[in-house]
Amino acid sequence: MKKILLILFIGILSINAKAQEINEDSIVPVFEFEEEVIDYGDIAQNSDGNRIFKFKNIGKTPLIISQVKGSCGCTIPTKPEEPIMPGKTSEIKVKYETNRIGSFSKTITIVSNASEEKKVVRIKGRVLEAGSKELEKKKSIVSSK
Repeated sequence: MKKILLILFIGILSINAKAQEINEDSIVPVFEFEEEVIDYGDIAQNSDGNRIFKFKNIGKTPLIISQVKGSCGCTIPTKPEEPIMPGKTSEIKVKYETNRIGSFSKTITIVSNASEEKKVVRIKGRVLEAGSKELEKKKSIVSSK
């Protein structure tokens, strides 16, 4: 009889613990990005490679970003140091080394306490050689508009 009561007691405790986990999940921080992919388009070699991912914490608790990491050494992300309170916005800065000619597609992995513990955003574009005919043609099309 004591064993049955003990098993029932442990079962009730585990159900209660599971219910608390579900409730906690409903109040975790949540990312809402303005854009999850930033397209640099066609840019000149050695041009400004800085871009910004803007986001808002639409969750109910402070969002803490513990790490941001680029997929290679040519992509350098910078994370906010302070917690992002519910309803507030912040940004992750990304610098791509534009000295490499050619197309690129890189990922930035964000590790946090959000509902999605690892969030991946992306940058892409194409670096053209400075002074190339293709780049000059694009500049002339833009300036004629």
